[in-house]
Amino acid sequence: MTDQIQRFLFDDTNVRGEIVTLEAAYQEVLDKHSYPAPVNRLLGELLSAVALLTETVKLDGTLSMEVRGEGPVSLLMAESNPGGELRAIARLSETQALPDDTAGFRGWLGDGRIVITLDPRGGNRYQGIVALDADDLASCLEGYFFRSEQLPTRLWLAADGHRAAGLLLQQLPNDTANKDPDAWERTVHLASTLRNDELLGLQQRELLFRLYHEETTRVFTPKGLRFGCTCSRERIAQALYSLGAEELRHILKEQKAVDTQCHFCHTRYHFAAAEIEALIESPDSPAPIIH
Repeated sequence: MTDQIQRFLFDDTNVRGEIVTLEAAYQEVLDKHSYPAPVNRLLGELLSAVALLTETVKLDGTLSMEVRGEGPVSLLMAESNPGGELRAIARLSETQALPDDTAGFRGWLGDGRIVITLDPRGGNRYQGIVALDADDLASCLEGYFFRSEQLPTRLWLAADGHRAAGLLLQQLPNDTANKDPDAWERTVHLASTLRNDELLGLQQRELLFRLYHEETTRVFTPKGLRFGCTCSRERIAQALYSLGAEELRHILKEQKAVDTQCHFCHTRYHFAAAEIEALIESPDSPAPIIH
């Protein structure tokens, strides 16, 4: 199965869609950590959702999605960039016991919110906040689209620890080209018959044919996706600078240097004491990194 996202639309209607499948990129995220199986599935859904949203909003920049919960999982975070690179992490609560595998989305995350950040290459950053007020990630994100984009949107997300996938349908504003006013209800109804094993196991064109062989469907060239991390020595230095001089000198007093690693890809970075002092004293101090 190829890691890719595929755009499609239905001719003479105002309905468009995206379908994403992930395997190698998903596995690379999981291989760098040791999360419980339900958390692996949640991360797969989040990776799929980030890929779908990036293509849907046509963002030339970075999109990140943070699910901040008050339950056993305190954070799920995934990010995409214009090159089709994806990365993700999870953070578990240090004080709460882990539930069993049947707990579900809210059982693992509890109350909380989703923070969606769009950071275009040019222009201002935009941030949207969505409450965790539904029983699954897809339903929460549908609410985000309805409130922020004011476009009816439906999502189907699935992951099993080996593969992750997602399907998105969106109804655009009516125009003269829409000759099928029933297309939205019909295409959503057909997608609702999709089983998770089909979404995860079928090739994208086969899945679209199975759902929509009676529709006139136009399928565009797929875009490849892969795991990729945007960490660098410069960005890590920004993160260290944001700790403040007092905290950095306290670390130096104890450890004589600063050793850290990227939470996403586990690349290690070493900063000698002289480098930290130069960072503190630099007249052109870097801006704090945004997490």
